[in-house]
Amino acid sequence: MGAVLHLDDDARAHLFRLAGLTPRPAWSAPERVDPELLQLLDGWPHNPALVLGRAYDVLAGNRLGYALFESFHGGANLLVKLFLDPDARSFYGDWEAAAVNTVAGFRLLHGQYPHHPRVREVLGLMLDRSPEFAELWRRNEARGKRAEVKTFHHRDVGELTLRMQSFDVRAAPGQQLVAYHAEPGSPSADALALLGTLAVTADR
Repeated sequence: MGAVLHLDDDARAHLFRLAGLTPRPAWSAPERVDPELLQLLDGWPHNPALVLGRAYDVLAGNRLGYALFESFHGGANLLVKLFLDPDARSFYGDWEAAAVNTVAGFRLLHGQYPHHPRVREVLGLMLDRSPEFAELWRRNEARGKRAEVKTFHHRDVGELTLRMQSFDVRAAPGQQLVAYHAEPGSPSADALALLGTLAVTADR
């Protein structure tokens, strides 16, 4: 059926889950990040990294991750920040693409955990408060995060063009590790190094 509809792997798996053809993973709340994963994050001083939960809550991040995404500290939610924080539109170099991809990723997670209370809570909030989210949600696009290039405009260090990689956390189904890196020797690498220095200084 997926081939007839020309669906990619993520969309096909999502369709099968909705049809009840695959078992849904078990879940428990509250979500926690494995201590060894936290150690791994801290071992990447030159790479911004975050851990996202099943409802796109920011569960953890390293120093540089929180320095890049300044407003994500303290349990922020990616969807809430992206659609309801006015600063997001100037922070993301291509806000429209970020919005489309994030909603498609959340749609995939919703298919896996449709009865998870936090997933339902975030979905209800976004449908109620963001017409733009609601419009994208009605497209029914479902796909996971991909390796891609993103541009950010940071208030302290200016423009950064970073490559993003996303990894499923096998120890906690539904969680994702998202890491960024700059091209060596590029202006973005210099800006990222400066951001790291500023973050260390701020913590002292």
